[in-house]
Amino acid sequence: MNLRHLEHWLALADTGSFSRAAEKLHITQSALSRSIQALEDDLGGLLVDRVGKKNELTPLGRSVLERARRIVHEAQELKQGAALLQQGGLGALRVGLGSGPGAMLMTPWLVYMAKHHPTVQVTVSRGSTELQLTQLRERQLDALVVDVRRVEAAPDLMMTQVVEMRAGFVCRQGHPLLGGAVEGLPFDALLSYPIASIQLSQEVARLLVDHYGPQANPAQMTTLQCEDIASLLDVVSQTDAIYLGIVGAAREGLIQGRLVELPMQIPLKGQARLALITLAGRTELPVMSVFRAFVQNHLSD
Repeated sequence: MNLRHLEHWLALADTGSFSRAAEKLHITQSALSRSIQALEDDLGGLLVDRVGKKNELTPLGRSVLERARRIVHEAQELKQGAALLQQGGLGALRVGLGSGPGAMLMTPWLVYMAKHHPTVQVTVSRGSTELQLTQLRERQLDALVVDVRRVEAAPDLMMTQVVEMRAGFVCRQGHPLLGGAVEGLPFDALLSYPIASIQLSQEVARLLVDHYGPQANPAQMTTLQCEDIASLLDVVSQTDAIYLGIVGAAREGLIQGRLVELPMQIPLKGQARLALITLAGRTELPVMSVFRAFVQNHLSD
């Protein structure tokens, strides 16, 4: 089976037209037809029904399509990786970060790469986990770092470097609640103030209710919600709002003394489970090892 034939088949499947596919490939229609015929001979069946000007995929064509796409993508990545190794380069890297990982990793990662690998093209994307998983599968992203509670296990996903990070409540230095927190605060005391959080998974919601009762249901308790934790923490540092989430995301403010973790009578035992996710079987570029090491060193409480 010829890789070029698979590339020609994908162009035809994507455009639905022999003329448009030939134009995209910069070959003649007759050359494209011969290439598709050769692939059909190899596979022992028709891949496309040629009905007048319409070209429809056969059942065999539909079954072959995604596997052919993976083979072609992996071959391209293999060539690119080999070329970069020959040149001594690291390649480019496109990563997606969830809300918690974005607050902890985005700026430090960009600073690190600018200082230590200034010629490497780095792209960081933010968005919903569902969107980022789609982008990963369509090879628009090379890796994700997200909370695995939002990801369904699937054979095409590899989850590595799972890190558990403690969750808690954080407020500004000088918050009214800090004056009476010698032995820990009752949960009810927090409800007099705005609660700021990202959208929480059902698993985390159940954990909160188990800990503190029905009043801790995030659907009713959370009054300030967005996916950018840095913005939530800015609000907390300027108001009496209380942040609920990964404590490590507030590390800088805690170190500087602008923020304080609230002591609770019943400590929140919930943890975020963060993981680096890649596509199974995908050829990794050399720069991925740099990113893996960086994630391992920076994801901690």
